[in-house]
Amino acid sequence: MPIAVYMLGLLIFAMTTSEFMVGGMMPELAKEFGVSISDIGYLISIYAIGMVIGGPMVTIGLLKVSKKKALMTIAIFFLIGQIVGSIATSYEVMMVARIITGIASAAGFAVSIAFCVHLVEPQIRGRAASIVLGGLMIATVIGLPMSTMISQYFGWRTSFWVVVGLVLLSGLMVQWLVPTLPKTESGSIRSEFTAFKNSQLWAAFATSGLIIAATFAAFSYFTPIFTELTGFSASVVPMIMAVYGGATVIGNMITGRLADKFTMQTLFIGLVLLTVSLLMFALFASNPIITIMSVIVLGLVGVPMNPAMATRVMKTSNTGTLVNAIHGSIISLGVGIGSSIGALTMDAGFGLISTLWVGFILAVLGVISLLPFTRETFRKKTRSLNENHMNKGKSCVT
Repeated sequence: MPIAVYMLGLLIFAMTTSEFMVGGMMPELAKEFGVSISDIGYLISIYAIGMVIGGPMVTIGLLKVSKKKALMTIAIFFLIGQIVGSIATSYEVMMVARIITGIASAAGFAVSIAFCVHLVEPQIRGRAASIVLGGLMIATVIGLPMSTMISQYFGWRTSFWVVVGLVLLSGLMVQWLVPTLPKTESGSIRSEFTAFKNSQLWAAFATSGLIIAATFAAFSYFTPIFTELTGFSASVVPMIMAVYGGATVIGNMITGRLADKFTMQTLFIGLVLLTVSLLMFALFASNPIITIMSVIVLGLVGVPMNPAMATRVMKTSNTGTLVNAIHGSIISLGVGIGSSIGALTMDAGFGLISTLWVGFILAVLGVISLLPFTRETFRKKTRSLNENHMNKGKSCVT
């Protein structure tokens, strides 16, 4: 695996740490800006909205630019947004900062995935994607707990400035170690737009969005759930986040290995486990042992489904930057839907527990969206096995 693939993963790590860090410092931000926890939840949603709307627009604008130059432009844009967040003196300014970083993050994901598949052979594209997306998983293991601890001991602004340094470092590493690829040809751009006529591509997008929405309906409110419902102390939360993050890394490694050969099976089994874990979490949120077990399963089969989701999209359509940008936007839309519906149910008076039930319902919808394609996959596998048995039988007769 080329070292450039790992450098792309490093950049994703820095960007994703910025995306997730708000979830670990909700009480501090709410106190700083004089708003409620649900208002801080909307900072996660607005980041996702920036990814959904602005990401594809920036990606389209950079289609004719070399992928490396596009990536460096995106990194600078992200850096500006993160600095604005670091010096924000009001909730509104923080909103603007989150929109800027969300737009840059979406374009960064799209270009990084499209970049990595051109650096490796087709048969290991799923594995390469898992390494790049592994930056996202490591952000939950190291980035999120780190930003949460720094926020608790040194203030949330220090945490934001540390991420500024991470983005700067990763951008320099990409500049030095990632090779320059040829510019995109106009014919390729037309083919990327043509890909969106494929209904199966949109079905893949829908399942991806539901998986992430279900995960983030719960994940966005982990900190208050742990402290207010389960009864953990605030000092224990970073350790629980680290356990969750460790599970995501393990899940990503497993999914990355299975994604190329068993794409649909991996998605189906992962979604079923996600649904069961959210149900158990919602029913027994006050039980510390079941809570930890649910968090581990959520870590294994939530966000780590990304490599399988990306592989399904590439198999259904193509490996173009725009397709990956729209897929990233759909995933970000899932983040926004999950966290926003969770905030709305809390505002409606259903309490923190309602966010887990929202996640469960979204996961059930994800399973339903996958059923027609899963049946077709298993039917093809069965037909292939039967044909192999028949051919062996004919060989024996001969």
